[in-house]
Formats: sequence, C-alpha cells, structure tokens
Amino acid sequence: MINLFTKIADIIDALNEWVGRTIAWLTLAMVIVTLLVVIMRYGFDFGRIAMQESIIYMHALLFMGAAAYTLKHEAHVRVDIFYQRFSPRTRHWVDIIGTVFLLFPVCGFILWSSTEYVINAWQLMEGSREAGGLPLVYLLKSYIPLLAILLLLQGVSMLCRKVIALQGGAAD
Repeated sequence: MINLFTKIADIIDALNEWVGRTIAWLTLAMVIVTLLVVIMRYGFDFGRIAMQESIIYMHALLFMGAAAYTLKHEAHVRVDIFYQRFSPRTRHWVDIIGTVFLLFPVCGFILWSSTEYVINAWQLMEGSREAGGLPLVYLLKSYIPLLAILLLLQGVSMLCRKVIALQGGAAD
C-alpha cells in the first residue's frame, strides 16, 4: 500500500511541478508585454487593448496555475503560531484534517460553481467586451475548474504522503 501511495503522490507531484515551472515563464512574458505597452503608450501615443488584456490573462493564468505548485511546496500562507509547536505526528494529522475538511470542500465548490459558468462561456465563445480585445475569455474561464482539479490532485498527494508518514514511512 505504501508503494502505491508513493507512486500516486510522485505522479501528482511531478505533474504539478511541471505545471508550476512551465507557468512561471508567464512572469517573464508579463514583464515584456507590460514594458511594450508602456513604451507604445508613452513613447508613441499608441495602445492596443488586446495587449493590455493579455497581461490580465497571463496574471490570472499564473496565479491559477501556480496554486497547486505552491501547495506542493507548502508555500501558501498559514498561521504557524501553534503548528510549529506541534509534534511531527500532530502536524500530519492537522494537515490531513485541513486537506479533507477545508481543501477538498473548497475545491469541490469551485468545480461545482464554475461548471455552468465555463459551459456558458464556451457556448457563447465568449470574448472581450472591449473593442479590439481578446476573443478568448472562454479559454481563460476554462482554467478555473482546472485550478480546482490540480489543487484536488495535490491534496490527494499530500494525503498519501501524510498517511505514509503516519505509518512510519519517510514520505516527508
């Protein structure tokens, strides 16, 4: 059972590591596009709505794509006042309880509440409300359920590793 849990956790971790490292390149793209927008606007008195919107799209994709990666690396903000004083075993239980009763329900709610929203966007092939804006709003909205799925998967990985650790394995 430990080998199966380890294999599942390793596959999920590899996926979220790849997504996180890949999506991180959007940071560089955002800087370059922002620089171009500023140069065009103030240097040439010329602007493009699509370029400005692309920055918003990249920003949204960056945060949604990096959420599971950040969870994998335990880099989300948490209140460590009590947690840091707990024994490793108690920390594992806190993480398990938090994953099952907080992370999973929130991800389930995001999936449930975004499904119709995304379907409607695809049916309309929703685009920007701005003239000259990007016609890809439906693609951006599609990343909302993907965010929830990646977070759910990372939660499964965390649970696998915590169960292994509680059984005396070296999962952490």
